[in-house]
Amino acid sequence: MVDVVAGGGVRTPGLAAWLASVAPARARGCVTVAVVPDARVRALNRQYRRKDEATDVLSFPAFARGHRRGGPSNERGHLGEIVIAAGVARRQARAAGHSLQTELRVLALHGLLHLLGYDHERDEGRMARLEARLRRRGGLREGLIARARTA
Repeated sequence: MVDVVAGGGVRTPGLAAWLASVAPARARGCVTVAVVPDARVRALNRQYRRKDEATDVLSFPAFARGHRRGGPSNERGHLGEIVIAAGVARRQARAAGHSLQTELRVLALHGLLHLLGYDHERDEGRMARLEARLRRRGGLREGLIARARTA
């Protein structure tokens, strides 16, 4: 189950259903996707990652003892939260030449994979390969990892 919360005039039609449809089968549980102002993401990034800048997407897994990649992270099956910076997403969409809705899908998918325990900086390409498969399934021509490699 995916719950999307968006403010500031951002519309997210179909994002929840799309993310649920492309999610790996082992992604059982609830995920919240919040689309928030850049200042909020910057504050979260500063607090949790010690980086004083807005970033495009942050993931906050609901880890519990015994968490396994792809399995429910607690009794209620809440996998965690994905927080997307609305302004950063708009700018990235413009730079990539696609709609904001497409960029929100790119970022939500990337965030979901982080919730499942993948880490593209340390996993020898596993997250990149899975992201590529899932984005193709969901009709996305590029993902966040692939785009970062060509930048």
